[in-house]
Amino acid sequence: MNYKDIKKLIGKEIEVVIDRKLGSKHPKWGFIYPINYGYVQGIKAPDGDDLDAYVLDVFKPVEKFKGVCIAIIHREDDNDDKLVVVPKGKDLTDEAILALVKFQERFFKPTIIRK
Repeated sequence: MNYKDIKKLIGKEIEVVIDRKLGSKHPKWGFIYPINYGYVQGIKAPDGDDLDAYVLDVFKPVEKFKGVCIAIIHREDDNDDKLVVVPKGKDLTDEAILALVKFQERFFKPTIIRK
């Protein structure tokens, strides 16, 4: 899926398969995930893997999560964009999103993309 197609997911209900639960440890880098993090099965990102997603405003570890994509985190220096998925009816400011994903995005140049 290219960037323009990924942008069409904003505002849509998305199911995220969680492979890094809140509180889990990254297997290679050792940091702890302060949020649930996973992927959208069957949708390929520009890097060739399933499209990654941050699940925000959910405060317990989950296996899967169905929510609404409110934004995309576009990495200006990488081809691994991330969806931002929250519970239906919720929204977060760009500043709040960046604060919640700083644990990982601090290594890149992220930009929040909204419709």
